[in-house]
Amino acid sequence: MLTDTYIRNLKAADKAKKYADGGGLFLFIPTSGSKLWRMAYRYNKKSKLLSFGEYPTVSLKRAREKRDEAKKLLADGIDPIQHKKDTQAAKEAEQANSFRSIGLEWQETQTAHILPTGRTFMLYCLEKHIFPHIGNMPITKIQAADILAFIKPFEKANRLNHAHLLIQLCGRVFRYAIATSRAQHDITADLRGAIRTKRPKHHPAILDKKKIGKLLLELDQHPGYYPVTCALRLMPHVFVREKELIWAEWPEVDFERAEWRIPAERMKKREMHLVPLSQQALEILKELYRFS
Repeated sequence: MLTDTYIRNLKAADKAKKYADGGGLFLFIPTSGSKLWRMAYRYNKKSKLLSFGEYPTVSLKRAREKRDEAKKLLADGIDPIQHKKDTQAAKEAEQANSFRSIGLEWQETQTAHILPTGRTFMLYCLEKHIFPHIGNMPITKIQAADILAFIKPFEKANRLNHAHLLIQLCGRVFRYAIATSRAQHDITADLRGAIRTKRPKHHPAILDKKKIGKLLLELDQHPGYYPVTCALRLMPHVFVREKELIWAEWPEVDFERAEWRIPAERMKKREMHLVPLSQQALEILKELYRFS
């Protein structure tokens, strides 16, 4: 039988050599000097050779354990080489069906209609807060408790909106996995009620005419950066989302037709939006055009 001291002192010879340890296990040393573990065995009356790795990465003790495991498989009528291939295939299948793999696939294919900023934020949440905890787990083996474990700290920090957002993201990935036959149950449904909800903060609208007039006057008299002042004055005339106004470009504005055509790629519903421009809105835009 071999010993570690004997193996460490072995050197490459002019020809490849084998050093037996017993039970079919031997150390194979080619002319390159590598020390490779091999096991010779017979299966279905055929001679076969099983590889265990290289010494010292695979120690003598570990090589013997691998030999004994292979012998147990043979005793059960299982070919160790085929078992090794099947095990590797199962690992690859698990990786392909990991939460990370499916989550990235979902983000790539199912969020194409969302604005780039929204897609970027979703990917950030996945990579920053979700993947480090369950990304490498097969999606079918993830339990509700696994998700709750990394959601609870957000609840304790009173970041309730973020906590619910992460649960929603996980749920979207699970439902996509179900639709693509890689999962059977959306476990985020089991988390209903597990995280407290944030009480809504109401922002009542101004209903008094005098107060509305005061607000419009304050917008007109805003002393800040001129384009910002123009944007504040323009907003009550167009009633678009903040980002749509901020990202507006001159080719979108038709002064003759008094129209502002917001392109589909900047709209939430991915449809071109036509905004009629009042005389006051046109005057504000003309002022801004002279500035920029």
